[in-house]
Amino acid sequence: MPDATYDVIIVGAGVVGAHIARQLSRYRLRTLLLDKAADVGDGTTKANTAIVHAGYDARPGSKKALFNVAGNAMFDQVCAELDVEFDRCGTYVVATSETDLATLQDLASRGRANGVTGLELISGEEMRRREPGLTEAATGALYAPTGGIVDPFALCFAAAENAVSNGVELALNTTVSRLLLEGNRVVGVDTNRGMFRSRWTIIAAGLHADDLMRTAGLEGLVIRPRKGEYFVLDRAARSQLRNVLFPCPTPVSKGIMVTPTIHGNILLGPTANDVDDKEDLGTTAAGLNETLTGALKLIPGLDPRLMIRSFTGLRATGSTGDFEISTPAERPGLLVLAGIESPGLTASPAIALHVVDMLREAGLTLQERPEYVPTRKGIPRFSLMTTAEQEALIAQDARYGRVVCRCETVTEGEVVAACHSPIPARTYDALKRRTRIGTGRCQGGFDLPLVLEIMAREYNVSPLEITQKGGASALVFRRTKEVGL
Repeated sequence: MPDATYDVIIVGAGVVGAHIARQLSRYRLRTLLLDKAADVGDGTTKANTAIVHAGYDARPGSKKALFNVAGNAMFDQVCAELDVEFDRCGTYVVATSETDLATLQDLASRGRANGVTGLELISGEEMRRREPGLTEAATGALYAPTGGIVDPFALCFAAAENAVSNGVELALNTTVSRLLLEGNRVVGVDTNRGMFRSRWTIIAAGLHADDLMRTAGLEGLVIRPRKGEYFVLDRAARSQLRNVLFPCPTPVSKGIMVTPTIHGNILLGPTANDVDDKEDLGTTAAGLNETLTGALKLIPGLDPRLMIRSFTGLRATGSTGDFEISTPAERPGLLVLAGIESPGLTASPAIALHVVDMLREAGLTLQERPEYVPTRKGIPRFSLMTTAEQEALIAQDARYGRVVCRCETVTEGEVVAACHSPIPARTYDALKRRTRIGTGRCQGGFDLPLVLEIMAREYNVSPLEITQKGGASALVFRRTKEVGL
């Protein structure tokens, strides 16, 4: 084949694509990471339960089981290198009937077969001691000490930033319409910004992986969106919950869970309802009622008045029931990642290592770059600093002394830093994911005018050009006052 512009193109900048880009940035390759959204992590990654699963749920011998357990073991090192908060706090599956107790036994056996360590079956009495607000109906629980919680947005953009800092090219607002073929070989992608050629193309496109496969004549695999609806509770509710709690799972879902987040909120959900529309992110009265009802079955004392946000995520559920990770023999030059639903977040760093091995075995020359830097430093988190550290930072840059988000204590300095990071936060939602701005009780009611002012100044644009999430999502449409009036 003729020389390609890129060695590797990765379609999809979610957490899986970001980790693959990071791993490939170790080598002397020209790699392009692209996504149709205005920011990385804007698909399934932005709307999930943020759990680092232990690995007892997946069928032994499946790719889900293999990469879940392998990925879980990598999280301490990966998060330390990327400066991402991670808490290996352990998780519980709670039984509320005698039938559920049998399910716990099955999960424990499955987990041990998968190589999960430290699993422990405990009584209902012991579980209520560990979680005082737990339902009296609890008959027992499965404790998995290797489970944990993480910020999925931070993990994704940190991996992508590290990749970009190490030379990976990033193209956002770039929609792939089809794979390019020369004979049977995939030689790149056609996009709204033109054609990009490559020696290898990796599909990591979540819900749309099967659509892209069909453009290259690959039929069979079908991705069905599975809708999950969530509630977020204010941090004032945190005293009502100590642990990550799952109900006993069903054939299609791990159930409506109740979990603390890495930032101190409580998250309820998700539901699990198959839908047809891959863009259907709307919440429903029925879905949110199901979420609340399920959560109250575990923690009856949760206060619904502390809910500050609801949202919906779509999981890319594949027709095979397992992760699809392959290099189709009939389409050389293509590597497919599809059906990467839960536990995809947990599995992502291990999947990335496996993809590198697959490319090596397929003949891609991988020469390590001695200048590769595996670490990334995030922007300062003013709210997490000691008083002495805050004073020192303000002395260095006075903008860190101006709070623009009261609920989360986010400063102007943090907003400015996010605007000039390796992957700049060019939308309000991108800024929210990097700084926590607008995620507190007022949901941006206080900070929005200040943020518009800062972003417009830093990017030298009109506030009318600042959007919530790119495209036509403008935050303001016209001026109502002129300066000086």
